[in-house]
Amino acid sequence: QVQLVESGGGLVQPGGSLRLSCTASGDSTSTNTMGWYRQVVGKQRERVAFITGDGTTNYADSVKGRFTTSRDSAKNTVYLQMNSLKPEDTAVYYCRDLTRDDWGQGTQVTVSS
Repeated sequence: QVQLVESGGGLVQPGGSLRLSCTASGDSTSTNTMGWYRQVVGKQRERVAFITGDGTTNYADSVKGRFTTSRDSAKNTVYLQMNSLKPEDTAVYYCRDLTRDDWGQGTQVTVSS
């Protein structure tokens, strides 16, 4: 089973940036579709972005133009670069291997002044 570990969350002011990382261990995820999701307490988890094995990306309308996902197959890691952050981006962010349906434990992102 693949273990996914997210990092890079934290507190940032509106307009700021953060980069989340999701590193897989146990097996390679280089050809798998990897997704980023977020969840606010009391709301459904929503998909933010995903990247396929060949590098094709897709974004939710709410983050398009502000977030970018990428991958480094040599490091078995995917990234979510988040720019121009807004208070409504506050959530726990999760990494998911869509091919295997494995989830990471999540990392908190808080956007507040």
